[in-house]
Parts: sequence; structure tokens; C-alpha cells
Amino acid sequence: MAFLQEKNKLIYVNGGETVQVEPWGENSFRVRATKTAKVSEEDWALLPGKACDAKITVEENTASIVNGKIKAVFNEFGWLSYYNQKGETLLEEFWRVNDGGEKTSALAVFGREFRPIIGSSDYKIKLRFEGRDEEKIYGLGQRQERQLNMKGCSVELAQRNSQASVPFALSNLGYGILWNNPAIGNVTFANNVTIWEADCSEHIDIWITAGDTPAEIEEAYATATGKTPMMPDFATGFWQCKLRYTTQEQLLEVAREYKRRELPISVIVCDFFHWTEQGEWKFDPEFWPDPKAMVDELKEMGIELMVSIWPTVDVNSENYEEMRELGYLVRSERATPTNMNFMGNEVFYDAMNPAARKYVWEKAKKNYYGYGIKVFWLDEAEPDYMFHYDFDNFRYYNGPAVKVSNFYPFEYAKTFFEGMEAEGQENILNLIRCVWAGSQRYGTLLWSGDVHSTFECLRRQFAAGLNTGISGIPWWTTDIGGFTGGDIHDPKFHELLVRWFQFGLFCPVTRLHGFRLPIDFTVSDAAKMFNEPFGSGAENELWSYGEDVYEMLKTCTMTREALRPYVKEQMKAAHEKGTPVIRPLFYDFPDQKVCWDINDEYMFGPDILVAPVLYEGMRNRSVYLPEGKKWKCVNTGMAYEGGTIVECDAPLDTIPVFTTNGMEFEFVR
Repeated sequence: MAFLQEKNKLIYVNGGETVQVEPWGENSFRVRATKTAKVSEEDWALLPGKACDAKITVEENTASIVNGKIKAVFNEFGWLSYYNQKGETLLEEFWRVNDGGEKTSALAVFGREFRPIIGSSDYKIKLRFEGRDEEKIYGLGQRQERQLNMKGCSVELAQRNSQASVPFALSNLGYGILWNNPAIGNVTFANNVTIWEADCSEHIDIWITAGDTPAEIEEAYATATGKTPMMPDFATGFWQCKLRYTTQEQLLEVAREYKRRELPISVIVCDFFHWTEQGEWKFDPEFWPDPKAMVDELKEMGIELMVSIWPTVDVNSENYEEMRELGYLVRSERATPTNMNFMGNEVFYDAMNPAARKYVWEKAKKNYYGYGIKVFWLDEAEPDYMFHYDFDNFRYYNGPAVKVSNFYPFEYAKTFFEGMEAEGQENILNLIRCVWAGSQRYGTLLWSGDVHSTFECLRRQFAAGLNTGISGIPWWTTDIGGFTGGDIHDPKFHELLVRWFQFGLFCPVTRLHGFRLPIDFTVSDAAKMFNEPFGSGAENELWSYGEDVYEMLKTCTMTREALRPYVKEQMKAAHEKGTPVIRPLFYDFPDQKVCWDINDEYMFGPDILVAPVLYEGMRNRSVYLPEGKKWKCVNTGMAYEGGTIVECDAPLDTIPVFTTNGMEFEFVR
């Protein structure tokens, strides 16, 4: 066993293992461990670390390194522990081996475990930390779980439709940790042990920071992985979307109707299968004869057009053979070379390949961007292997999927961000169905995927959105009303839609979307049936649900319009500091223990407390108002001292909302 100092790095070497600890921004370390010949230089999610002066101490059998508020210590057996500036333990590696000391054990369980994958240079890797009963864990990306606090959960580290894996966790004990490894894996936050796992990798790679508040930790993480651009002004308004507008005239007529009714609308969406074929990235001229005229008319109305992009390339696409020959497609390790079967046989373009990214952008630039379309919907971003996420069967430009797959949405977003940036565009935003750590710096607006139209799913979106913000992704939205299962004639769905819209009003982006029932299977041309795979879902505009519902949804959109200056302020904070736009109460009130356990209220910026109605039939609910502030009920105008629980009436047209810090607004009814 040996401890070495190499400039500001502390290095431990023993039995073929190398562990390297170095400052990576203020109060933060990057820790890499491997049993290969060389420590990896791949930064993955991380930006280059800010230079910091570290204090390194090497003694006969131990060593330590201090960087601001964080300290890492190797004990005499080579195991690491982390402390804050007060000497309090943040994390310590879990081991039960015969090395000696209090943890001597015959179990032979190692804190850092490298189990070789025979015939390769890779390992199945585990990193274990001691469990803490009092710990609470938040973040981990977008999960379809009821829990806001992830302590006690086992979490898959893989991308799926509606699951965006961002392996960053924030602890109430005063630290944040990033598992900087894109391999498929798992993390378990048990009471006795925390285990981070990678199914196929060469390295352990973590970034860890210490902070006195959640805000300090989040801001350090944003500095380490990148900050989101400034959200463009148009995006703070209302977005209209459905599955799907089938023709140019149909889409334009919806936009015109919004204007006739004097309803605010900022974005309208042209969804999938507007194209000639998957992997051709262009409008079908039969249904969309003059895209330039469409975009121009929308812009005259003050509306941006967003167009759906899929990464799929059908074997019948005019680009398929060329892309296959050039190596621009994801490869299968065995059996069929196609990755997906959805209205055809498709392969995903390999976003890990820089040349493939350039190729796809050039197609989109010619066929969309050239018409003035400046915002894209990057769908299928996981990529979506359609019910068979057999990661061991796919290979990318930079390695097998099981080793690098979580990085795909990062590179997919980069395809369009870098192309648009090269055209001189600023404040870039693209809607995307999956992200990874660092994706925020490429202008990604994450949405929560194809979730169902149920109150249970609405409750899951609450936790998904808040933990996404804690994971460093400030831009997040959800399909208001859920994506599938909502019948426009069903009063039960009307209730769900209104409650979901009230929640969506106070999200970073307010976007109505869904595949509504009853489905219209009208097909205009049998020969072009592939272009209308579902016909079109039922109407999904504000006026599609009857006059009573219309008035309630209108109130939401008009109120959102009135709140846009406030929303812009929150987007500025996200851009400058990495501040989540929506966040749990503990973010703004970390010293109040009760706020760490509240999982049905949240802050929309620092001045608005939102208490959404998340259960069918609920017409009143209690709301905790954090102490140390004066609060005003937006619905009644009544003032309250903090530290109290208020019983609120919540008829269907009402969501309990409170303001503080002198913030004033009214629902526009």
C-alpha cells in the first residue's frame, strides 16, 4: 500500500488498484478508482474542474486531502471516509473484511468491488457506503415512483420511456454525490448500506460536494456539470399539443381558433408521423404542402412551431443504406440488426458518433430549420427499445450499450444544440424525453414521457418533477392530463384534467398534450396509411371538454400568462445559479425538519407555495406554511403566520396557493 501526492491529487495504490482523489470545484472532490493500467480521462458529465488549493497530508499509514468544506481520509486499510468542515461524517465506505479494526469481519465484503468480466478489460463494479438511519435522499432524475425521499429505494440506473436516470443524489446530511458513470446499473439506499453498481465498466468515478444548504450543494453541482441556457421568452407561456395534428391546415386552424378566442398560446406542436418515412427528417408534402407558409403564419400570430424528431431510421428510408455503410447506426450484437419495430423496422442513429450527429443535423437543418423552425421535440431519446431494453444486445460508437447507454440522450441533445448554436441561435431550447447528468447545458426541457391519465400517475409526476429539479435539470414539464387513457366525454377525466392543469400551471413549462379518446381512425389515403398510424387522437384543445371545463382551463392559461414575468425571473436564477424552478419545501427552508418530509407541497420559485390537489374527489386539504415567513392565500386574500397548518377549501376550480416575500398575483377568472 502506498500514498502518493501528484500536484493537487492524492493517490492510493495497492494490489493493482489505483484510487485518485482531487479537488473538482469549491468544496468538492472527484474520486476515480480502477484496476486497469490507467485512470480514465473521460469527463462524462463533468466540466473541467475549477482550480482549488488542496491541503494534502500523507502519514505512515493514512492520508487525507482537504478542499474547502470537504475532507477525504484514507484509513490504514485504504478505505475512504468524507467529512465536512465541522468534522461531521458525510459518507464512509462500507467494508467487512479481515483488515483489522472495528470492522474486522469474515464476510469479505469490500467497499470498492471490481468483479472481472472474463475475456474483457471490464468489471462489474460496486461502491458501498455505510447506511445512515437518519438520512434522506433526493434527486436521481425522473422516476415514476410515489416517493419524493428515495431513502429505502432501489433505483435502476437505466433510461426508459418516462424514466430519466440522472445519478445525482442530494442528502439531508449536507452533501451531494454524482455517480459519473453512464453504464447500466443500480443504486440502493438501504438502512444498512448504500450500494452504487455498474454492470460493465472499468472505473469507479464519483463527484462529491459538501454544503451547508441544499442551495449551496445544487449550485456547486450546476457549476460542475453545466448550467442551463436562459429560457427563451416564448417558452414561458402556454404550449398546445395533441397526438396528433395530421395536416398543415388542421394545425393552423387550431392556432387561428386560439387567436379568435383571444386565448394565450406561445407554442403549437407538430407531432410524429408528419414525415415521409422514419429517418428522412422532412415533412410529407401531401399533408404538409408549404411548411414555410405555415411557419410564417404562426409567427405572425406570435406562435412558435415545434416539430417532432425521432432518432429512428426505417430500413425503407432513403438514408438507411448510406447511414448503415458509414457506421451511423446503432448496431445489434446478435439476431436482427433492427432495434425497434414501430410502424416499420427501424434502427436508431448512433448519437455517440460525431459524424452521425452532424449528418442528422444537416438533414434537420435543410428540412426544418431552413423554414424558420427553431425548437424541436426530441422524442424516443432513451433510446426506446420498445419493451425490450436488452442493453447487452446493442453497441454504440463508443462502446457496448451496457457500458455507455445512459449517455445516449446527452449526445442526442447535443446533436441539435450544437447545430443550432453554429447557426448563431441563442437561448436554445428543445423538448426531450430523456436526459442524463449534464444534459441541462444543452438546452434540454425534459418531459415525463408517456404517462397514463390517472390520479396515481399525477401523484407520480409530482415526485418526478421535484426530484428532476434537484437532479440539476431545471426545465421540466409533463403531459397535462396524462398521455393515454383520457376520454374527452368522461366527467371523471374532466376532473383529472383540471387538477393536472392546475399543477401544470405552476411547472417550469405549461404544456397540454395527450392521446385522447375516442380515437379518430379516419385515414385519408390507404396508400399513405403508414403516415397515419393511429389516425388522430380526439380533440385536445381548451374548448374540447365542455363549457364548464373550458372556463377552468382558460383561467389556468390566463393566469400563466400573467405570471410570465415571475417565471422569467426563476429561469434567470436557473441559468445563473442552477436553481430548480420547482423544488421541495426543504430547499428554501432547510432548517425546518418538517419540510424534509412534506411530499404534497412545493415552492414555485422563492415566493409561491403550491399545494396541488392530487386525489380524485378531494375538495379540501391541509397546507403547512413554513415558519419565519408571512403567507397570503391567493384564493381568499387571508394572511397567515408561518409555522401553521391551514385548512383550505379546494372545489374543482381551485388550487390552494400561498405567496410570501410581498409577492402578489390573482387567478384570472
